[in-house]
Order: sequence, then structure tokens, then C-alpha cells
Amino acid sequence: MTITVLLIGATGVFGQRLAEQLAVEPGVNLQLAGRTMTSLISLQEKLNGTGRLCQLDRNKLTAEQLRQLGCDVIIDAAGPFQHSHTQVVQAAIESGCHYIDLADGRDFVHAIRQFNQQAVEQQVAVISGASSTPALSHAVVDELTENWRSINTIKVAISPGNRAPRGLAVMQAILSYAGKPVCIFRHGQWQHAPGWGLTHTQHFPDLGNRLLSLCDTPDLDLLVERFHPQTAAEFYAGLELRILHRGLQWCSQLVRWRLVKSLRPWARPMRFIASLFLPFGTDRGGMLVQVTGSDQHNRQVQAQWTLSACAGKGPYVPTLAALALVRRLRDKRLAFRGAAACTAMLDLKDFYERFRYFDIQTISTLESNQGTLMHETGSHGNSLITDAAHS
Repeated sequence: MTITVLLIGATGVFGQRLAEQLAVEPGVNLQLAGRTMTSLISLQEKLNGTGRLCQLDRNKLTAEQLRQLGCDVIIDAAGPFQHSHTQVVQAAIESGCHYIDLADGRDFVHAIRQFNQQAVEQQVAVISGASSTPALSHAVVDELTENWRSINTIKVAISPGNRAPRGLAVMQAILSYAGKPVCIFRHGQWQHAPGWGLTHTQHFPDLGNRLLSLCDTPDLDLLVERFHPQTAAEFYAGLELRILHRGLQWCSQLVRWRLVKSLRPWARPMRFIASLFLPFGTDRGGMLVQVTGSDQHNRQVQAQWTLSACAGKGPYVPTLAALALVRRLRDKRLAFRGAAACTAMLDLKDFYERFRYFDIQTISTLESNQGTLMHETGSHGNSLITDAAHS
């Protein structure tokens, strides 16, 4: 089967990387959409002429435009999704197109449910958050905790390399909540903590120690809803260079002290300052998922899954869930119809082939108070947790 995919935000940091993969994906007719035709032409040249160019404004997109384009699937990779409207979602449903986005905006992803009835009636899939969070993070937790009796804590963290591209939308997303109160489930109850606060050091295998701070992401809600941890569900992110991480932490104090309402208007100058540090650090980024709880044998255990990417491959990770969903839609392997966050729709097997292709490494461990039950290195993203004591 062949499907036509309209990729909005195709010239962005993540959009370009998704376009690169869709351009060579069998059974996919790619349409590249954005606001600036010169950028689209440049991208098309990089893709060896692949992709039909569509100049459009996502804020003014209509169902009639989509019907004229004849697309089957719309992917919104534009962002930032914090405080974003739902024009693209509504146009997609009305036109009878499937919709996928890479949203990391907590309120935006949560609000996608309001379109469930309309999507069911139109028999389309409307899926938000097809990215590292919540799509990949939930796939990891699903595998780590298979057959567990209960979950105590969940921690997810992402730390890109300093030389990774810094998209303006990503900067705006982080700065939109830095210093503002973020609702988080900690110590067995909902409480507030400052965005880009709760700073601490975390060790990443293959990457070393990196600073992490609290992020306002959909997982802060979704991890609690799906997995019901007894004590905590937390999401953190970090910058490789301590001077940049601490610098953002200090700037966020201005918001906490109510000297400024938000750091988001400073996105462009702060992005420029960060670019001055590009010669430093590395291109190595990583992701970590830690879960504690009680396994099928009623032992208190901690499972950990880590991912490391180098040679500029890290920015591809947030695109892999959207690619996996396109493949499922093309092959008629996605039965879901309705509107929901991208949880329980993909498993780690959906990511393995891309992990191998980009030489992305993973490591899985399972430990109890009796010692390490299993420690496995997945050299090509194909690690699986097994119980060495009962295998």
C-alpha cells in the first residue's frame, strides 16, 4: 500500500531528520510543508529532489487545503506546542486524514482527547506526542516492568550533546516553563516544583555525569495515569555543559522572583549565546529510564534502560515514533481510531531497526537488594530485560 504523508515543519531540526527517513521509505509519497519556500527548496535538494513542496501556514490550515493536497497522513513537527492552538488537528479530522505530531507540550498533549469522538466518527487516528516522550519513554517502561506486581518510582531523563542542533522551537519550549511552578508527583503526592529546578547530577553509561533539571512534559501526567507509581513519576532534562545548564538555572530565578513573567521572549538571544559554546562538549546525547517496584517474584527491584547516541544521531531519536506510526498506517497494522497521546501504541521492537541503522546503543540492567540479577548491553538497540536468576 502507498500513502501520502504531509510533513509540516519539514525544515526544522526534527522535521528535516524525519523527512530524510520518509523520503526513502517504501510506499510513502512525501509532501514537504513549511512557511518559507526557499528553505523547502533547499531541503528538497538535500533529499535528491524527493518530495512535493507545499508552502503553507499551519496557523491558517484548512480542511479544504488538505483535500486538495490529497494527503492520507499529516505529521506536525513544527512546534513549539506549548500554548499552541489546534487548527491542524481540526483540519485533519474534518478532511479525513490521520494526524500525528511530535508535541512535547504538556497541556497540548493532554487536550488532544477532546477530539476523540470526532476522530472516531471520521475513522481517523489522531495521535499526539509521537516522540521521545511519551512514545519512546512509555515503550521502555512497558518492557522494563512487564509482569511486575507494582511500581514505586519512575524517572525519565534526556541529555543531548552540546553540539546537537538547537532548534528555536525547542528553546522556546524550555524557556516557556523555566522558573514557573510545575505540577509533579513526588513523595506520594502531587506538589509543585520550579521548572528547571530540582537540579542534580545523574550518571549516564557511556556519557558520564551530567546535570539534570525538572521539565514540564506530558509524561508527568501520563506516567502516573498509566503506571500508577506509588511514590514518584519524574521527568528531567539536562545540558551537557555545566556552564550552560547552570546559566539557564540562574536565569530561571528571575521568573521565580517575579522579575520577569517568562524567559520565552529571550529565546533568540539565549540561543545565540549557546551557539558560542558549540566548539565545546561533544555530540553524544543520551536518554535514561529508571523504574523501581516489585517484580513477578515479589522482589524489590530497580530496572534501568539507557540510550546513547553519537556522531550527530541523537536528534533522530525524537522522530522514530512518528516513522513507526507511518509504517503501521501504511501496512494497516494500526487499529486505533480516535484521539489520544502516543502511549501503548508502540513497543521497543518498533524502534530497533532504526536504532541499528543509526548505531544507537542501549544498556539494560535489573537489580535487587540481593545484587544484580541481569546486566545486558544492547549493542544495536536490541536489548531485552531478562531475569538471570530464573532464565
